[in-house]
Amino acid sequence: MNYEQVIHTMEKQKRVALVAHDNRKAALVAWCEENKHTLKRHFLLGTGTTSKLIAEATGLPVKGFKSGPLGGDQQIGARIAQGEIDMLIFFWDPLEAQPHDPDVKALLRIAAVYDIPVANNRATADFLISSEYMNGEYKHEVFDYNKILEERVKNLSK
Repeated sequence: MNYEQVIHTMEKQKRVALVAHDNRKAALVAWCEENKHTLKRHFLLGTGTTSKLIAEATGLPVKGFKSGPLGGDQQIGARIAQGEIDMLIFFWDPLEAQPHDPDVKALLRIAAVYDIPVANNRATADFLISSEYMNGEYKHEVFDYNKILEERVKNLSK
């Protein structure tokens, strides 16, 4: 089935979610410190301890949510679905099982559904932050999920 798409515009000031597993928090904090000259132009959000560590180390304001295992990943995912987050920087630990792996998978899935840029390691984060789109407006097509839901409801009521 072909789905209609709509144009979504990311504004010049991005809303950037910052998330890290315990073994990767120091790396994300260091990355934020190295890139604070760029990050200061954007609105930053993060899960629990990660947001506090970044704010303390960089002096940048970071809106904090709950810790990932306590629902923070789901809070970030909900904001992505509502169009309130433009980018996800998630330094995850691929070598250690996480008790909230289903939440992590759901977060990454919702980021893909809403076609937002995702960095899951330093190299990708470096590419994203140095992109010409980081400090400018960016237009991209996303599925029109309202139309998809309308079609599904219409098909179910037949």
